[in-house]
Amino acid sequence: MKPLLPALLLVLTSTAYADAMDPAQLRQTVDQFLQVQSAGLPGKVTVTVGNIDTRMKLAACPAPEAFMMPGSKPWGKTTVGVRCAAPSPWTVYIQATVSVLGNYIAAAAPLAQGQAIVESQLVTQQGDLTTLPASIATDKAQVLGRISNVSVSAGTPVRLDSLRSKPVVQTGQLVRLVSSGAGFRVSAEGKAAANAAEGQTVQVRTAGGQAVSGVARAGGLVEVAF
Repeated sequence: MKPLLPALLLVLTSTAYADAMDPAQLRQTVDQFLQVQSAGLPGKVTVTVGNIDTRMKLAACPAPEAFMMPGSKPWGKTTVGVRCAAPSPWTVYIQATVSVLGNYIAAAAPLAQGQAIVESQLVTQQGDLTTLPASIATDKAQVLGRISNVSVSAGTPVRLDSLRSKPVVQTGQLVRLVSSGAGFRVSAEGKAAANAAEGQTVQVRTAGGQAVSGVARAGGLVEVAF
């Protein structure tokens, strides 16, 4: 029996390794999952899956399922869970990094607080968007004509949450209230009670003293729905 013991151990060991989950399959599961989750991001996506401890032995799984951790997102450094339901349930968590190489808008010249932004003050640059501030502008059209709430130095990425739209209606301005529907169109004059950008709701006081709310439009118009 003794000569058979090493051979038997070899067979058992080989079977154990054959039934173990392949780390390469785990990495592929995470990579494919993040590629799908990051589809549609504004740039070229690169997924890098972290190392998996080769000492970790998980039972082989015919259909491993990847999922996002609560609070995680397919952006920058993230964590992906992979679980198996059968034949042997297990769950493992794997680190990964999602990089997004794309264009973003930066200040080519200093942007003064409260002044409308013109094209000569902007430049398009390229970088990993996941390392930049949130709400970064990726197209000049998102920025042109808008007003910065803060001073921005040259070379600084432009954040959309630091901009406001230029008012199309200003406080005290004489505006025209317009309303239309099936077979009718009416208009009246009034004074705006506040500043409002394109598409914002603004209150207008009519000549008779009535307060009416409507949507501000360019050209001193306020659309009212009845």
